[in-house]
Amino acid sequence: MTRNGDPLAHAETALRASAPHALLDVIRDTLRTDFAALSVELLLADYRLSVLQPVTELPHTATPLAIRTTTAGRAFTAQQALLEPGPAAEGVVIHVPVAVRGDRLGILRIELPGVPTEKDQRALAALATMLGHELIVAERDTDLYLQARRRERLSLAAEMQWQLLPGRGCSRAEYSLGGQLEPAYTIGGDNFDWSTSADHLTVTVSNGMGHGIGAALLTNLAISALRNARRAGLDIADQASLADQALFAQHGGSQHVETLLLRFEIATGRVGVVDAGSPRVLRLRAGTVEPIEFDAQLPLGMFDRTDYREQSFHVEPGDRLVIVSDGVHTAQSPAGIAYGTTNLDQSIRASSNLPASQAACAIITELLDYHEGTDLVDDAVVVCIDWNHPHGK
Repeated sequence: MTRNGDPLAHAETALRASAPHALLDVIRDTLRTDFAALSVELLLADYRLSVLQPVTELPHTATPLAIRTTTAGRAFTAQQALLEPGPAAEGVVIHVPVAVRGDRLGILRIELPGVPTEKDQRALAALATMLGHELIVAERDTDLYLQARRRERLSLAAEMQWQLLPGRGCSRAEYSLGGQLEPAYTIGGDNFDWSTSADHLTVTVSNGMGHGIGAALLTNLAISALRNARRAGLDIADQASLADQALFAQHGGSQHVETLLLRFEIATGRVGVVDAGSPRVLRLRAGTVEPIEFDAQLPLGMFDRTDYREQSFHVEPGDRLVIVSDGVHTAQSPAGIAYGTTNLDQSIRASSNLPASQAACAIITELLDYHEGTDLVDDAVVVCIDWNHPHGK
């Protein structure tokens, strides 16, 4: 390091003072000055989580890196820094994950003249995390990073759905979760949402009827109504009732949104449930996958003033819950062969050693492989929740 003082403090100050589109320039300056970096690239995961896209000047013509087959991709998947030989005879390239509270954003790819010390690697990891936080804030004010994530153009409906998401992952000591939508670039009516507090985790998975912009508008109204009720302090049954009324008032029963609402009590592991449609919950416990069945209630918006009831079950430490929309559990191959429960169970077990955010993507990937690489006919969402918290502690 060549600059006097703490390089992290210098970087934090510079990042906060930076123009939103210039964050990478600030990181490059810090890494060149304090770590003698030879080159620095920021690679962001695309919407399908299949490639890492370099952040460049428009029109973003740099070559993406495949997540499945590159060192950068392995670092992203494992969420740990990985090194590989650099183009210089004695140089190395380190790939450092960029993530925020379990939401995986991308990779910082840094070419260095030599292998960094453990202290320097910790500093590089801290810089990458710092950059991740600033990227989230900067996306309110610039399109640069959102554009860089696009391997292809998003449909208007997909644009609406991705902007509606809280993120693609979240983690705390008590739990971790992740979700993924497909077809990523043309998704219409499927979506998920979550919110965490000191005492509760609330998760919803929704499937608006129809396709395209109409389905996206419908789901947007439903999620906005659910958020409005949740932020007013209502329980999940009343959240469902308020959203039901909002949808019926707008569409008179001609449009509805199938929705599953879950509210976890962090201290006890009790989960309150309102099952208002097709999303299903499967639990992986001690290597066994089994569905959790609830009393089916009417989808949101189907009838005026539907009375919703909360049911409950409990999660145990080590449980994994996988929530899937009907685009997963009723999917068919191009030849018309049903994906079915057996394939889904196998996919859940096969991904059991992966973190929740990665497992959701792996389950979707298996579905896409079953679909022979073509876009899904119906929208699909997978949300994976790992519960780690012992009851009463």
